[in-house]
Amino acid sequence: MPKQLTLMAVCPHPDDECTSAGAALALYGAQGVRTVVVTCTNGELGDGAGGVKPGAEGHDERSVVETRLRELADACRILGVTHSERLGYRDSGMSEWDFKTHADAFCNVPVEQSTARLVELMQKYEPDVVIADADNSGYDHPDHVRAHDIAVAAVKQSGIPSKLYFPAFGSRMFESMATALVESGIELPDDFAMDDAGRALMDAVDARITTTIDATAHAEQVRNALLAHVSQIAESWFGQVPLPAFTAAFGRGSYIRAFDTTGAPTPETDLFAGLRD
Repeated sequence: MPKQLTLMAVCPHPDDECTSAGAALALYGAQGVRTVVVTCTNGELGDGAGGVKPGAEGHDERSVVETRLRELADACRILGVTHSERLGYRDSGMSEWDFKTHADAFCNVPVEQSTARLVELMQKYEPDVVIADADNSGYDHPDHVRAHDIAVAAVKQSGIPSKLYFPAFGSRMFESMATALVESGIELPDDFAMDDAGRALMDAVDARITTTIDATAHAEQVRNALLAHVSQIAESWFGQVPLPAFTAAFGRGSYIRAFDTTGAPTPETDLFAGLRD
């Protein structure tokens, strides 16, 4: 009997499984692929009840963790994720915040230690394909940087995955969502303002795309999974994006193939190209 194909997504916080790998998890889960989400931190520094921010009066980290882990479980259920694993590290917070000085923050845990734990999970599940954060996304959140580092190291050390992909958030996705929002009669949020440097960075991401998967049939499923993280998006325009705009931006997942042992030619339309019988 042939080995079941397995996809593993390595995610910094609860909710990143939706934004970075949601399309792939939903699409391949529906195809019978075993899907594994590894969440590196508990998300202590997310928004608290009522949108209260870390460090503000009323922000209770313990309560935030309980809420976010419950939302993670709901989102994984909606996406049809087969297995959800947590490394349980403390959220480091944004690069400009003071919270990352905590000794137990994910970014301060020795990289060898956190890599070893991820290697153990790769040995347990034997993923064929791994999705992890890119190294040059322009988002310098310490947890995203560290999640990238340990994923790349674990792929190499374990020798198990055949392919490693980075989500590609480039100009094409950005413009697709902007166009869809305007067509839906929604005023573009300030987040859509971009200088020349930001545009150049996104264009560079587009130039590296090797793989695009069509998960438009699962766009509503992915959107519902993201909406399950209500504590984090209730105050954000992102939670109000109508389905057509969401589908335009996230229905097709674009990825950069960073590691491959199959020799499958690019461009690809399947993360498992070269691995199927």
